[in-house]
Amino acid sequence: MYIHQLSKKHSVLHHFLSEIRDQSIQKDRMRFRRNIERIGEILTYEMSMSFSFSDKETITPLGKKGCVEISNKIVVCSILRTGLPLHQGIINYLDGADCSFISAYRCHTSETDFEIHVEYLASQDLDNKTLILADPMLATGQSILATFDALTKVGLPKEVHILSVIGARPGIAFLQKKLPKETHLWIGDIDAKLNEKGYIIPGLGDAGDLAFGEKLQK
Repeated sequence: MYIHQLSKKHSVLHHFLSEIRDQSIQKDRMRFRRNIERIGEILTYEMSMSFSFSDKETITPLGKKGCVEISNKIVVCSILRTGLPLHQGIINYLDGADCSFISAYRCHTSETDFEIHVEYLASQDLDNKTLILADPMLATGQSILATFDALTKVGLPKEVHILSVIGARPGIAFLQKKLPKETHLWIGDIDAKLNEKGYIIPGLGDAGDLAFGEKLQK
């Protein structure tokens, strides 16, 4: 798996990462969602440089101009509910992309152990498409793997890109062993470890709860 960690270079991305981690700022739910969305836009811009482009001629009011446009057939699949703000950031830039949605959530069997349950999938045919998986928090990597396995039943994509805001090294290492070698991970920042419950340390907390409100636990 190719890993593109954007925080290795200083940019406005660091400002947004700092705000979503700050426990006082993240209490502003709308600001938290918007910062995730803006990080999604930055990740998408960087990822777009790896796409294929084709030439086209554009007619302006005063003449003609040779231009290029993205030629990839793109499907963006977001993991509900946490992936929604990130999804919006992606399609702000890839407005012609098809959109898929999947529910992949942790079902705890004990205080520290859990299984990933997939109960809902709405997707297009993925054969020969560019698949973008959107999941803001790459913790254990199990949700992304479960999503990928479910999606391969509706087609085999030509290429796979994962977009995440913050990830943990153990989860990234797990996906490197499980996903195709040509997979690309575009990620804002990478933290060192997970706690005993599988949450990223230092991370930022539960991104879904911060974006949409605390949920009832199953």
